[in-house]
Amino acid sequence: MAEPLVPLGEIVGTHGLKGWLKLNPFNPATTALSSSTEVIVEKSGSQSVHELEAGSPHKHQWLIKLRDLNSIDEASRYVGATLSVAEAALEVLAPGQYYHYQVVGFDVFSLGGERIGTISSTLSTRGGELYVVQGPTKEHLIPAVKEIIEKVDFSAGAVTINPPPGLLDL
Repeated sequence: MAEPLVPLGEIVGTHGLKGWLKLNPFNPATTALSSSTEVIVEKSGSQSVHELEAGSPHKHQWLIKLRDLNSIDEASRYVGATLSVAEAALEVLAPGQYYHYQVVGFDVFSLGGERIGTISSTLSTRGGELYVVQGPTKEHLIPAVKEIIEKVDFSAGAVTINPPPGLLDL
């Protein structure tokens, strides 16, 4: 079985004439975009493997340079692609910590045991990370903060939340 891939962001444009790309990161604070990291670029169902030559934060994006891209023409074919890394390339976290992508697919329950829905994706915003929870009748955006997330149970595939009044009514 192939190692799981972790999407880091979407390539949204080129930068300059020498093959640099603009990346909208799913996690702006990522440490996975360092030089010499092997990255996977996926577009329209096809994947290609590249070595990251350089990467640096730029405003709310990242500017990245793939070692084998040296012109704007070569780089432009990757606009609209997703940039991923192998799960093993991610920094090892301390016990009790987890990456947000790891809870996608988990069921979400209130403290009282009421099922709210399933985490369908995560959303990075300037205000922080949100869990997109698909409920039976509507979608909820749940801030991924310790004041709301009470428990993440990896063995049960469940997240227990303590939502403030009105959060689930939005």
